Order: sequence, then structure tokens, then C-alpha cells
Amino acid sequence: MTPKVAVIDYGIGNLRSAQKALEAVGVRAELCSDPESLGAFDALVLPGVGSFGRCVEELDRHGLREAVNASIAGGKPFLGVCIGLQLLFEGSEESPEAKGLATLEGKVERIKADLRLPQMQWNQVQASGSGHLAKLVDQQWFYFVHSYVAPRGEFVAAHCDYGTKLPAAIERENLWAVQFHPEKSGQSGLAFLGAFVEHARSL
Repeated sequence: MTPKVAVIDYGIGNLRSAQKALEAVGVRAELCSDPESLGAFDALVLPGVGSFGRCVEELDRHGLREAVNASIAGGKPFLGVCIGLQLLFEGSEESPEAKGLATLEGKVERIKADLRLPQMQWNQVQASGSGHLAKLVDQQWFYFVHSYVAPRGEFVAAHCDYGTKLPAAIERENLWAVQFHPEKSGQSGLAFLGAFVEHARSL
């Protein structure tokens, strides 16, 4: 059976682009802004663009914080994309007053490299671990647009180089999150989303 995937709709970000990319790999993808409806989906995708603080504000305004955390804690396959990755942490240097989902410990940091920000380019991702996600993205090229990055930790599955090593993908049990944009990464992005769907089907 093809998983039914919710693109979490909190009124901000590249929601329709994420939905169309998932549909391109044969998934039944729907935008969902109702916290009570998330449980009816087989997997969740949390996209995001813009500032950390604004995304937190809109996520809370739509009442999605508890539902997202409960879904992750309950083992539902989850994919965070760009700011959707950053929101999983306790906070961010970009918006010190905003509280993230705190699914993962630590705070998102501004990229510390003597290069122009944001990183806005294709970049090669390299495995930092030996898990399924690390093997999947290793040596693949994806498109990045960001000035802030996840803290380093044992959950980092892969990194990219931009003046320094930057966490590019995170894996913890049912939770996957990537700093790059699969929906903007051509065939490599579609292949990644297809692999996420297969991963979701296996859980």
C-alpha cells in the first residue's frame, strides 16, 4: 500500500512544492493544518523557509506543536526539511526568544565560516555515520539555501562542506531531517523522497 503522507501546513514555507515533489514519486500527499487529523496519515513531512521565529509562531498559531511532537514520539515516520529540521531543536541563534519543538537537544547556530551567507548552491553531502540515511545521501548532490545549521551531535547522519563541516542530515529512529531542499534538487531530490517513502513503508 502506498503511504498517505501529510505535508504539515502551518501557512508558511514551500508547502505546495513539497507536496508536488512527493506526488511525483507516486505518493498520496496532502496539505494538513488540522492537528487532530495528523494521526490519520502514515508519515509526516515538515517543510519550512524563512526565519526560525516566524515558523515557530505560525506552528503554534495553528496549534500543531503538541501534535507534531506526539507523532514523532509515537514512532510515525517523519521528515523535516530545511527550517523543518531546525525547528526540531530547542531554539536558534536567529530568533533567541523563540522556543523550538525540543525534540532534539541543542540550539541551531549561525554558520561560522568566512564565506557569503546564505549558502545558496548545490553541494555534495557526505556520510558522518553508518545508518540508513547516511548511506542513502552519501556522495549525493543536493540544493542548499541556509545561514543557520543544526548543532553537532550523535544524531548527525551526514554533512556538507562550506568553509567548515556543516550538519546536513539527521537520523534518529523514525525521525529523518535534512538541511537541503529535496524538492529543489532534481532527480537526486526525488530519489531521496522516494527512499523516504520506502523507509516509511518499512516502519
